[in-house]
Amino acid sequence: SDHLPISCNGRRNNCVIYGILYGCSCITKHFASMPILMIGRFLGGIATSILYSAFESWVVYEHNKRGFSDSLLGTVFSHAALGNSLIAILAGVVAQLAADAYGFVAPFDLALMVMAVMCLFIIKTWPENYGDEKAPLKETFIKALHTIKTDVNVLCLGLVQSLFEGSMYTFVLEWTPALSLATFAPIPHGYIFASFMVATMMGSSIFQLLTKTIRPENFMRYVLLVSAVCLAVPVVMPNSAVSIFVAFLVFELCVGIFWPAMGYLRGTYVPEETRSTTINLFRIPLNLIVIFILWQNFSMTAIFQFCVLFLLMAALAQHVLFSHCTFGTALPEKTPIVTEH
Repeated sequence: SDHLPISCNGRRNNCVIYGILYGCSCITKHFASMPILMIGRFLGGIATSILYSAFESWVVYEHNKRGFSDSLLGTVFSHAALGNSLIAILAGVVAQLAADAYGFVAPFDLALMVMAVMCLFIIKTWPENYGDEKAPLKETFIKALHTIKTDVNVLCLGLVQSLFEGSMYTFVLEWTPALSLATFAPIPHGYIFASFMVATMMGSSIFQLLTKTIRPENFMRYVLLVSAVCLAVPVVMPNSAVSIFVAFLVFELCVGIFWPAMGYLRGTYVPEETRSTTINLFRIPLNLIVIFILWQNFSMTAIFQFCVLFLLMAALAQHVLFSHCTFGTALPEKTPIVTEH
């Protein structure tokens, strides 16, 4: 996204464009017109792509530009994951109150106001930064593809991101029917979602504890294996609601570890000049995974079996990355990771 025509002026402007696009997407919810609503979803899709690339690229560049220790980058992403979970819980409560009081469109109006405040804050306080300023769009994509093909570390990171996030987004769509089938009764969606967010917060805190003694390249192998075991529970015990719920909580805890770990690893191994483009290329197989699973109308058991398979493949890719960095020549010279100044 660094080198889309609309964002050629830099990553900060790209983040502002995200706010504008998502704000426009929220406005479309006021229209009872399928074409307008589809345009809104299209704008939201573009904005989501920017959300998952431009912000991270801006942070990593500024972190390095200001001479902060590489070992603190993991702490930055851990705090971001913790804050994201807290805001998600708060947003869920506020959105429900707004919807109850003013109708189902009210949460989107609140989101529009948040986007406006965010854009003003970014414009007033963030400096601009760029990737490879002189490189045209085509050259940037060629560089990113070349990096993925020739750098084992980047390729493994791309596989881990695509396979884990593909499973995670599938889980987001399927946890409700999985628990509903196990209980045969209405489930408290709000409380369950809140408990998931608390588990994610705990995961981000566990990440900080782990990185005091172990590199993310190492412990993420086990996190991915635990994730696979968690999503195997609905397959093995489809009628045990308690077991499934506990397994889903542990999976969300793994998600809380995954986000800061991947942010740190991408900041370590993905080249600065093509970081946003590379991250967006990683999202292509991610979306294909989700589309494939949903398009085929698989049974609940088959869907979670696919998720387990993808997570095991992600663990294998992470092991290859760890082995290459440990026994090869790709391990970057960095100070041990710490979680406080």
